Amino acid sequence: MRTVTAVIAMLAASAFVMILNETVLSVALPPLMTEFGVGATTIQWLTTGFLLTMAVVIPTTGYLLSRYTIRTLFIVALTLFLLGTALAAVSPSFGVMLAARVIQAGGTAIVMPLLMTTTLTLVPPQHRGTVMGLNSIVISVGPAIGPTLSGVVIEALGWRWVFGLMVPIALIALAVGAFLMPKLGGGGRAPLDVISVLLALLGFGGVVTAVSSASDLANGSLVPPVAFAVGAVALVIFTARQKRLQRADKGPLLDLRPFSERNFTLSVTVLTVSFGVMLGTVVVLPIYAQSGLGMSVLATGLIMLPGGIAQGVLAPVVGRLYDMVGPKPLAVPGVVIIAIAQWWLSTIGPDTTTGQLIAMHVTFSVGMALVQTPMMTHAMSSLPLPLYGHGSAILNTLQQLAGAAGTAALIGALALGASLSELTGPAAQIAGAKLAFAVGGSLMLIAVVCAPLVARRARSAGETTTV
Repeated sequence: MRTVTAVIAMLAASAFVMILNETVLSVALPPLMTEFGVGATTIQWLTTGFLLTMAVVIPTTGYLLSRYTIRTLFIVALTLFLLGTALAAVSPSFGVMLAARVIQAGGTAIVMPLLMTTTLTLVPPQHRGTVMGLNSIVISVGPAIGPTLSGVVIEALGWRWVFGLMVPIALIALAVGAFLMPKLGGGGRAPLDVISVLLALLGFGGVVTAVSSASDLANGSLVPPVAFAVGAVALVIFTARQKRLQRADKGPLLDLRPFSERNFTLSVTVLTVSFGVMLGTVVVLPIYAQSGLGMSVLATGLIMLPGGIAQGVLAPVVGRLYDMVGPKPLAVPGVVIIAIAQWWLSTIGPDTTTGQLIAMHVTFSVGMALVQTPMMTHAMSSLPLPLYGHGSAILNTLQQLAGAAGTAALIGALALGASLSELTGPAAQIAGAKLAFAVGGSLMLIAVVCAPLVARRARSAGETTTV
């Protein structure tokens, strides 16, 4: 048991540092826009590109987990992250920075499913909620406190040190983890379907590009509809190919059988919508605070600190409550709270106080804490053991894709709102942010509808199904 604890703790600690990078640049986006000479819809690709890369790489983790050991995958993941982080610290241009973020994301994409699958494989069912609650600190609190940590570092040392300080941490994690990680798993010889990887890249990339450039429709641009059409067609072909490979027993890139479990499908829907809105909010809020209200990078980061602390404190508590009462008593009020917080944020203006912003963000964070662990645990616990690997890949893929799409959607709404307002300067940014949060509130209605439909009962340890 001590070995299991050490392995999961090492994976969780490494994943925490890596997942911080989903939002670590959010408070730095306004100054980076000035330094690299690009606009909001371009600079957001430093976050969206990171998430999109994860969404493309994660489906391959089902194959990777079956073929390689935990130790091998951990070393590869940390090495990629280390290289990307070092490159980001010295990036001279937007293009190089984007490339660095893509390399970082490749490593992060491997670690997240590795953490979840290892937990579900080694931890008894009666303790999964508690352990997953601790793991959710990595998944939800990392992005939540990323802006605060980076705000402090940027104010004191500059944005490059956000990455520079991560390099020695990644080196230590790589050295310790290489010694600690067991040689478990692996040995499979299933081939990797490269065509499916390319279809996923085209499909996910097309949809996210369409969403991120939606504001260009006002200027008559054809990029959004063309990108969406290409992405939609690619995803249809991708889905058909996965089903065909599954029937032929040739090992699909993404095994879609978990979607036959109703609880899995509903839980994943609630989780991905909430996660997408969360990451979109974490990116839009700093732009509003800095460009709209004239706050400093440090002040913006500190505004988001209480919400991050709230999620960190509540995550393990919610995990234990899930073990006792199941998902519905937690997730249903959680999605309602998130929706209320989004519509509350849509009322911001030039006179919104720091206290009001903190209250809005804390409310939002409490809702996320009530949703994240129950939906993540319930989704995976609804599956039989043979589908854990692919269920984890699906959950993480859709979560990151939703994060990319949510960020792109809210940034697109911000740009559209600023354009339609016919205002300039801070007033235009405020008008755009109001529309962005209203879009977030509208998206949460999907989760509000789906959460009450989740059944309380998850699959027991000995229960099986035809797979």
